[in-house]
Amino acid sequence: MSLRICILETDVLRPELTAQYQGYGRMFEQLFSRQPIAAEFRVYNVMNGEYPPEGETFDAYLVTGSKADSFGSDPWIQTLKAYLLKLYERGEKLLGVCFGHQLLALVLGGKAERADRGWGLGIHRYSLAAHAPWMDPEVTELTLLISHQDQVTALPEGATLIASSDFCPNAAYHVGDQVLCFQGHPEFVHDYSRALLDARQDVLGDEVYHKAVASLATEHQGDLVGEWMMRFVKQPRKGKQSAA
Repeated sequence: MSLRICILETDVLRPELTAQYQGYGRMFEQLFSRQPIAAEFRVYNVMNGEYPPEGETFDAYLVTGSKADSFGSDPWIQTLKAYLLKLYERGEKLLGVCFGHQLLALVLGGKAERADRGWGLGIHRYSLAAHAPWMDPEVTELTLLISHQDQVTALPEGATLIASSDFCPNAAYHVGDQVLCFQGHPEFVHDYSRALLDARQDVLGDEVYHKAVASLATEHQGDLVGEWMMRFVKQPRKGKQSAA
């Protein structure tokens, strides 16, 4: 039986990129469709007030990236935080990427804020700080495409650090067998990252821009993280019957 994944989309793409990439929800569908574990998806843009109807059930809920600040006071962010806390207290599995990674840390009592290290862009390399059965295939280092200027600066109580670097110490974590989050973007592809860099070149400045573009010459392990996420969702929760 296919896993059922609810994708809570927290942004809309730049108009010039919509035709080719559609949205973050679609990017995740494409990522997960390449994995060995079958899944089906429903996408709800919570920025626009869209949520699953009452009574609809999923094996996991994924919170996407966003240009918004996870610590922002926007009403839609506050509504989403309350919704995620309710899901967590109900025992649902939760996945977070970039904005979602930061927002779930905040919901669970951690801290996220503007990083004093500045923008993280292009391909970034992390050391792995832990291993779990769902982290299969196993690797010793992880590379991901990134685009962020905020970071998780304090993990929630009970969280286990998975990946870190000097630039981003809290780059990935899990909370038991219920929550799994990554600062990097497994759903990104090189061309989309390059398009974002080109659009922001004037803001970033030439030095930062060219360094980020040069990093795109290497590969990233988004597919690996996508597989880890699906394996995390598929494993039964202790004390809770899996629907998969």
